[in-house]
Amino acid sequence: MNEPRQPILNAPWPAVLVTVSIVVSYGLQSVLLSDLGVRYFAFSSMALAGGRWETMFTSMLLHGNWAHALMNAGFALAFGTPVARYFGMRPRGVLIFALFYLLTGAIGCLGYAWLSPGTFLIGASGGVAGLVGGATRLLGGRGTPGPFTSSPVVSMTLSWVVLNLILGFINFAPGMGSAQVGWEAHIFGYFAGLFLIDLFGRLARGPRATQEALG
Repeated sequence: MNEPRQPILNAPWPAVLVTVSIVVSYGLQSVLLSDLGVRYFAFSSMALAGGRWETMFTSMLLHGNWAHALMNAGFALAFGTPVARYFGMRPRGVLIFALFYLLTGAIGCLGYAWLSPGTFLIGASGGVAGLVGGATRLLGGRGTPGPFTSSPVVSMTLSWVVLNLILGFINFAPGMGSAQVGWEAHIFGYFAGLFLIDLFGRLARGPRATQEALG
């Protein structure tokens, strides 16, 4: 009897869509935008002070080079997969997944503006870090948000913070060239995902799940 064929890419389509959007948007950027155009859509504390809050999201579509874009795309696929599965494939779950990704990315930008005012930030790293944080909690609970004190959450959090502080100190990451590493966005986005996965999970499951959780 023949075994059923397994799909080559066994990942939920919202996670695949985020991954593809990172690659395609950088492809368009490399063709359509000059350095001045990239800076216009990049995030900075100056843009935020000028009321251009949309740069928190347009900056997530920009990257420094192909290595930067592909690295973020790979992380988005790997860690976005368990988060998307947890939220579910119903329209509500897909919408919550998108909002989770965008909000954690925005929080990463705000953290960057707080610690590195006056500099520009591009890349989906804040939102991708949010997916890493959310997936870490799911790993700690074996599919549902686990306790903050669980071994996977503690070890991953310590590793993430230490690694990013080191990258920020030496100002080097593979594929980044001479560009500054946005470690601030990585850390703030990660903690946003770590803490928000519970709330967004309840929202994805609707009012009944929220009432059960509160009861």
